Amino acid sequence: MRNDGKPIKGRGAMLQVPNRFEAITKGAFHAEGIDEPLGETAPEPTRYLPVDARTIVNPVNSPDLPFRYSMNPYQGCEHGCAYCYARPTHEYWGYSAGLDFERVILVKRGAAARLEQTLRRPRWEVQPISISGATDPYQPIERKEGLTRSLLQVALDFGQPVVIITKNALVLRDLDLLSEMASKGLASVAISLTTLDESLRRALEPRTSTTAQRLEAIRALSGAGVPVMAMLAPIIPALNEPEVSSLLKAGAAAGAISASYTVLRTNGAVEPVFRAWLEAHYPDRSARVLAQTRAVHGGAVSDSRPGRRLRGEGPFAENINRVFRVLRRRHFGERAMPTLRTDLFKPPPQGQLGLFDG
Repeated sequence: MRNDGKPIKGRGAMLQVPNRFEAITKGAFHAEGIDEPLGETAPEPTRYLPVDARTIVNPVNSPDLPFRYSMNPYQGCEHGCAYCYARPTHEYWGYSAGLDFERVILVKRGAAARLEQTLRRPRWEVQPISISGATDPYQPIERKEGLTRSLLQVALDFGQPVVIITKNALVLRDLDLLSEMASKGLASVAISLTTLDESLRRALEPRTSTTAQRLEAIRALSGAGVPVMAMLAPIIPALNEPEVSSLLKAGAAAGAISASYTVLRTNGAVEPVFRAWLEAHYPDRSARVLAQTRAVHGGAVSDSRPGRRLRGEGPFAENINRVFRVLRRRHFGERAMPTLRTDLFKPPPQGQLGLFDG
């Protein structure tokens, strides 16, 4: 299902993509392209649904990622990035990867208690946990719920190392915890930098922090001793690809230690969502963006091949990689993110944390 082809104000998706697991897709859709309250008594456009997740720490079985575990205090993400690779994860919960992904946010209020339970298991093997993966842990609802902060507090109390990936300057609210953890070698942060063009940012990532705010977050985190990586993700051919040099320069100037990148891939339901967004916002470049995306993924806009899906292959992908490496060396030298410590892990006495199960 889709609207009349016009962008929906404040949203990245324009589609309520059918759920591959459901005969009938749940969720609401405004055919007229309106996504705003229609009056003081109208319901909020985003719904927040409490869920009782049985676990919060999930194994990551991917050779492409530098961590073995992840945890997501929310499911779905109000940031609404049209390209988000995590959109299809919403289908496992019975929702659409389109508008539902950014309009129906599942809130795991027992996340901190679940993390404590996991860390107290005798067989827990201490490895860094990424607070991210299927959602941004600092999306707007975090300001009210504070679930990410509660996870950080548990991690600090246990000496559990964590990595945060975000594109929201709200991360600075937790600078006290992050700086204390970083002083012990227990935390690092990756800040996503996508574009310096604010008009592109507003269209592509409608409810995220501005790039200026993200650069300020890098500056403040680095100033407090927190290791920060500038994450150029994703590099979209013919859209933000020409900005690689300026993004790396800006990230380095703000204090990031190093940088990394991924290239666009639109697996599953992401493809119709991104295609519709592209045709609505950049119709003059749509064909070129898609053609060059296929060029880096063996002729397809999707890619699930380990070792190739994040960086692509072929001459165009190799050129992106070569340019990135040269410019990273120019702006960051040979610096690399520090390895987080695992030897400080020690469960505190039972009851010390005062956690609650919401």
